[in-house]
Order: sequence, then structure tokens, then C-alpha cells
Amino acid sequence: MVIRNRAQQEPFTTKDGSTIRSLLDLSNAPVSQQSLAEATLAAGGATERHYHRVSEELYYLLEGSGMMEIDGVENAVTPGDAILIPAGTWHQIRATSALRFLCCCAPPYEHGDTYFE
Repeated sequence: MVIRNRAQQEPFTTKDGSTIRSLLDLSNAPVSQQSLAEATLAAGGATERHYHRVSEELYYLLEGSGMMEIDGVENAVTPGDAILIPAGTWHQIRATSALRFLCCCAPPYEHGDTYFE
């Protein structure tokens, strides 16, 4: 059994500019098919527009509000929204107020699978 507590996971900044707290990923658990992290963005902040060749992502918004762009289509997002980001799609999230959301990647997130314009 593997259990990780959020408070015990050190935050870091990913290549796209969000602050991540890895809950279960390749660095701290014997995962093979997925990873789970908590991401935060300060009000007015945004991730750098990017895509992942391999990983499909799911975002689940916990706090705050923002604008989610996937392949040129934008939508407002708020707590309770679940967002599918298919592998290979350009995406960016901008925080209109401080955002906190869960990010699940399958296969597990790796820095090397993040590509920019």
C-alpha cells in the first residue's frame, strides 16, 4: 500500500510554469500507468502554452477560476469542472483568481513529454 500526504510533498515548478505538488508519480510511488498532482497558479498567472505527445491529462478544479484553452478553443472554468486534455493537444490555463486543481496524467507525467511552440 502506498499513501502520500499532500503536506509531505515538496512543491516544484514544472516546465510550463505551474507550481506542482506530486501526490503520486514516478518520483515517489511505484506507479506505471498514471500520476496525480496538485497544481496551483497565482491570480493573473498562466501556464506556458504547450502539449504532451504521450500523456493524456485530466484537470479537476478545486478552487479559483480561470480560462482553459485547448487547441484554440477557450472556456471559463470554475471549481467542480473536470477537463480532458487529450495527448497532442495544445493547451494553457490562465488564472483569473488563484487556482488550485488536481492533474492526473496517463501515462505518468515526465518533464521530457512537455513541448512548446
